[in-house]
Amino acid sequence: MYTFGFLGCGNMGGALALAAAKAVPADRLAVCDTDPAKTAALTRPGLATAADAQTLARGSDYIIVAVKPQGLAALFDEIRPVLRDRAPGYVLVSMAAGVALADLRALAGVECPIIRIMPNTPAGVGQGMILYTANDTVTSPMLEGFLGGLSHAGRFDPIPERLIDAAGAISGCGPAFVYLFAEALADGGVACGLPRDQAMLYAAQTLLGSAQMLLESGRHPGQLKDAVCSPGGTTIAGVRTLENAAFRAAVMNAVIAAYEKTAKLRT
Repeated sequence: MYTFGFLGCGNMGGALALAAAKAVPADRLAVCDTDPAKTAALTRPGLATAADAQTLARGSDYIIVAVKPQGLAALFDEIRPVLRDRAPGYVLVSMAAGVALADLRALAGVECPIIRIMPNTPAGVGQGMILYTANDTVTSPMLEGFLGGLSHAGRFDPIPERLIDAAGAISGCGPAFVYLFAEALADGGVACGLPRDQAMLYAAQTLLGSAQMLLESGRHPGQLKDAVCSPGGTTIAGVRTLENAAFRAAVMNAVIAAYEKTAKLRT
């Protein structure tokens, strides 16, 4: 019997599987994916490989569904008989964007404990932001087991389901926006004569340090920004340029666009 079984070993599923391996013995973890190369990459650290989705669903305490929304129907058609036979002796965990708890219950075809999560890719380095919500069938021990087993993935935060898509537009999509900003910072440095590797290092460390300061200080980001901007100085000149380019409006619009796309997945 496995503690965690991962149905899907893409970037996100694989990252969570490796995070789980830091808290759970490798022989208590199993993976399954239609792409043999993805499962092979995870069996090297010692994770078991399930022969098929039904086998994994039959032998896992936490069945973690890490496939894209468009792949859910086919997957649940395969594992639904197992879910019905075992209910409620497992916890179903889904990271499919825009797929509500009620929809997951309908796909499972049986009343069962379900946790819906929205992780992000920094979970791969233990710095993820993982949002979660659960149905009423999930008990406190079930939730504690889930959070404990994946504690090395990063920070977890419970959120009402009605807000998870809005939050996911920040934390789930946000890394891509941050990487764009990091690349742009580095490109600016290269334009000023810095070697590419140094410019990227400076950009990445600046983002890391600024994020840590924001988390630990508890201060409003506007206050932290003001502390860097000396009167008539270089930083305020750069801030003015960003404002002229509608930087903040562009970022807000990116988050809203991501949220609206997720809303379309719900319909």
